Formats: sequence, structure tokens, C-alpha cells
Amino acid sequence: MTAAEAPSADAVVLQMRQAFRQGDKAQLAALLPLAAGHPLEPWAAYWALKARLDEALPDEVDAFLRRFAGTYQEDRLRNDWLRLLGQRRDWAAFMAHEPLFRMRDDAQVRCYALALAFMTRQAAVGDEVRRLWHAQRELDDGCLFAASRLAGSGQLAPLDIWRKARMAMHANRPALARAAVALHAPDASAEVAAIQANPVRWLSTQAARVGDAALRRALATLALVKLASSDPAQAAAHMDTWAERLTPEEGDWVWGAVAMRAALRLQDDAPAYYRRVQQPARMEAEAQAWMVRAALRAGDWREVLRAIGGMAAELAADPAWVYWKARALAATGRAAEATPLYQSIARASGGGFYEKLAAEALGQRAAAPPAPPPISPEEREGARLNAGLNRALYAIGLGLRGEGVREWNYAVNLHTPGGMGERQRHAAAAFACQHEVWDRCINTSERTQSFADYAQRFPTPHRAAVLRQAQAIGLDAAYVYGLIRQESRFVMDARSSAGASGLMQVMPATARWTARQIGLEGFSPSQINERDTNILIGTSYLKLALDGFQGSLPLAAAAYNAGPGRPRQWRNGPVLEGAIWAENIPFNETRTYVKNVLSNTVDYAALLTGRPQSLHERLGRVAPLPPDAPPAGADMP
Repeated sequence: MTAAEAPSADAVVLQMRQAFRQGDKAQLAALLPLAAGHPLEPWAAYWALKARLDEALPDEVDAFLRRFAGTYQEDRLRNDWLRLLGQRRDWAAFMAHEPLFRMRDDAQVRCYALALAFMTRQAAVGDEVRRLWHAQRELDDGCLFAASRLAGSGQLAPLDIWRKARMAMHANRPALARAAVALHAPDASAEVAAIQANPVRWLSTQAARVGDAALRRALATLALVKLASSDPAQAAAHMDTWAERLTPEEGDWVWGAVAMRAALRLQDDAPAYYRRVQQPARMEAEAQAWMVRAALRAGDWREVLRAIGGMAAELAADPAWVYWKARALAATGRAAEATPLYQSIARASGGGFYEKLAAEALGQRAAAPPAPPPISPEEREGARLNAGLNRALYAIGLGLRGEGVREWNYAVNLHTPGGMGERQRHAAAAFACQHEVWDRCINTSERTQSFADYAQRFPTPHRAAVLRQAQAIGLDAAYVYGLIRQESRFVMDARSSAGASGLMQVMPATARWTARQIGLEGFSPSQINERDTNILIGTSYLKLALDGFQGSLPLAAAAYNAGPGRPRQWRNGPVLEGAIWAENIPFNETRTYVKNVLSNTVDYAALLTGRPQSLHERLGRVAPLPPDAPPAGADMP
């Protein structure tokens, strides 16, 4: 290869990332020397070693860790190496490396460390192992190994094991359920497989063959939980037979699973199922959350209090449940008890959805806070010279956004070498803003807790284009900005896994339909990546959704995220205040999305107008479609 034929250094790095994704070890080894001296050489070296880590010698790993000491890549490779050492049960090497792992953001590595602490000194680690294992969603080795070490020790009881199996079965993760049951009843794997295949048949004809009464109850509970995930009414019917055979704890768990599935379907009978639960604390956490939502939808404030009262302290401290507990206290004649709860979370400036609503309950509307003290020249220079920030921006500029984002987040984390305090993060956010890397600007600025710089947190890129288009079609520019901030964080080339593109994350089919509706001649889906076209199509679709849903901001936002068909169904039922309706959205992503878009909208409105704003007013009320109204967005994609 001649010098003229040699790829550029940037091209080498891009080729190496592609080779890494394809698992091409030979290509990575061949290209690595060509990346020497490149700003992203730490990434190139990481990819090359990570791809063959399972065959690497410890000396090679140690050499990499020394050479790139203090970098994100060093810490990430140490994380990968610790996982491998745990899988190999190489505890001597694990103990040498684990104290040097800085981010400590890997649950599996943490579980290995906890298991090791238990095995070597009988440390009391049961609570943390239980929490991590119960949160595990994939059949990874670390937390399952830790659970296996603690099973039968008294730190992890049989009930903890069966609860994990129930959670896994309810979430349709049968491999996790089987692995859990095997820790307590290794001979029951065939029964678990039969339950997964057909819980009704097992309950009706196969349960009797299990001779041990306690095991039969535990497996029946598992079967009823599995059945509830697909047919809550049928599971409830089977409880007529099984309820008296189960323990109170098992019964409450089943009724919680039945009620939760009914609540997710917005069924009117969900509260009745929840009333069958004797002690809400015995249900899984997600069932407890849906108990609150179902009670809110039914307008039963006393049941709201019962549900939140059964939550663990950590869950009950979530601003959502603090707010609704305060509302329930006020609604049941205990307003004096509600006020301190509102005060504990209220933030009219810099707060989230429920912090704003709590502030409004105290008579404070959302407003932009005073600007923090300006960033000093020394603070700006510190950000400009930070190697991790610069490497992150280089990666993002080269199209390696995932790598750049991870490196940036590591650089601003307080626990990393030279970890940043709030003033340094403020300067780092300004550095990102300066380079128009808006997602890092926003996310970094949100890490400052003692002050909020709204110019960073709620930037207005492409302001002239957004304001002009919003005014032209009669949309509130604050609503548009609130939605863009949630959709893409102003990343022009953002692309979702589903294929949505650009600032407003528009799907190709949606773009074609909207172009026809607004008479945009000669439109091609490739144009959706152009800024002005993306804004035109996105805002036009949003306006059509808003008009189709009679001006309801929550309904239109839900339609933008989940398609119009779903909110058309979700609005059926009782007339609800907007916050209750939003909290009852069955999809986690859409529920969070709607609340964030509305919260963003209020903040942008405060910035754009200079006046305090009401989130409660923008939420309005959500009601079924009036009988004489045309179907809301019936033909919208």
C-alpha cells in the first residue's frame, strides 16, 4: 500500500469500530498500529483487546491498564476483565483488580464482590444481593452466583428465591424463573417448564402430582402469576379454588399480579382485585405502584393512602408517591398533613413534573431561576483542557456518538480521577454548548443540584426556524421545544432503533403521510434529515395530533410517542385530571415521555415569556371523545 492509498487516521478508527462490532480480531490487530497517536487511540486499543479478552494473558491486560491509566477505557476494560474473572472463579485476581474499579456501575461485578465477601468472611450482604438479583432482567452469572452462595444461609431465605421466580415468570422470563427455582428445588425444573407451557393445565391436572405441600403451593403461586400475566380474569377465577390453600403472602402476591395486569389494561375491575390484597407490602413493587394508579383512576383517595402506606420507604419517597399521598391526605380532610409533604418535594424552579405540581399546590407557579454566577476563565480553561471531554467531543464529531457519550459521562462523574464538582460540571456543560453538542450540554447541566442554569438546561437551538414554523401553524413554541428536548436533545442526526430520524424523530411512514396532508410536493423520505424539513413535518404532525385530540397537550404528546391509536383507547373511561391520566398510561416509556414533555413545555414557556407558568393548566382534563365528535386522528399513522 502506498502512502496515497493508506487510509486516514480517522478512517482507521472508524474501520476498527466496524471490525469490533463484527468481531473481526484479525482486522483489529492489523489496523491497531495505524491508530498510534490518534486522539481516539485509547478506543482503538480497547476494541482490539476487548475482542479477544477471553484469550488474553493477564500481562497483556495489566499492560493496557497501565498505559491508559485514568481513562474511561482503562476502567471499562477493568470492568470487562472483572466479569471474566468472576465467571472463571479466579478470586485472587478478582480481589486484586476490584478495589481499583472506579465507576462501580456493573451489577454483576458487584454481585461477584458481594459473594466473595460472604465466602471469605461471612459478611452480611443479603440485603444488597437480594436487591441486585431481584432487579436482574437477564440470566447473567454474577447475581445468580451470589444468590446461590447465600441460598440457605439465612441471608437469602426461600421466600426471596420464590419471589424472584414469580417476578421472572410474570415478566415472561422463564429461564430466570427456572434458575431461581433450581436454587431451592432443583428437582422441580420439569414442573416449572410445564407451568410456563400451560399454567391452566398444570393447575387443573398436574399440581396434584407434587407430593410436598409447601412446594405445591409455591409452584401453584408461580402458575397463577404466569396465568395472570396473560389472562387476569382467568387467574382470578382459579383463585376461587386455590386461595384457601395458599399462604396469606402467596395470596397477596397473586392478587397483586392479577390486579396489576387489570390495571395495565385500564380495566374497571382492577380496584376490586386490589381490595382482595390484605397487605399491599407483600406485593411486588410494580404491583404496588399500579395499585396507586388504579385507585387514582377510580377516585378512591383512601385506597391511594393504603397503597402508598404499604410501600417500602425507598419507593414511597419517590416524588410521584409523595405528591399523590399529599393529594390523598388533602382529599380526605387531612390538609395539615399534606402541606409538609408538598414542601418536601416542591420546586417551582428547576423541578421535574411532580416537583412542579407540588409547588403549584403551594401556590407557586413554575419560573426560570436566577442565573448562577458566571463561569470563570479558569473554569472554562479547565474544561477546554480536559482530555476526557475533548476525546468525547472528537468521537461524537467523528460519528461515534455512543462512545463519545459514555466517555463524556465518565469524565464528569464525581468518582472518576479528577472527578468534577458542580462548578466544573457547569463549565463542562458550557463547553458542550459551545460545540453545539446539546445533549451533553443538557445532561451535564442537569447534574448540578445546588443551582440550575436554564440557558444550558433548556437551550433553544434553531430558534428562528422553530418560532417561525410554530407561529405559522398555530403551535405553542414552548410545546415544540419541550417535545424536541425529549425526543432528540437537539441531536440533528439522532436515529431511533425504530427508524425515527432527526430533531423531531419522525418515522418515514409518518413523514410521507404528513407531507400529503400539508400538500408538500415532491417530498422524499430522505429529506426528513434536513433540519427545516424535519421541523416542518414534525410540527405539522404534532399540530394534526393536537387538533385531533381537541387541543389536549397530554393526549397529543402520547400520540406523538406511541401513535394516535393507543391514546384514543386510553382516554376511554372516567373523566380524569391530566396528571392522573398521564400517570395511568400503561407504557412506561410513554408515561415518562408525556410527563417530561409537559414539564419541559412549562420551563420553555417560562423562558420564552419571562412569566410564571402553570403545569396543572396545561395538563387540563382528559375525557372520552364526545359522541358527536369525529374520531380523533382516525387515519393518522
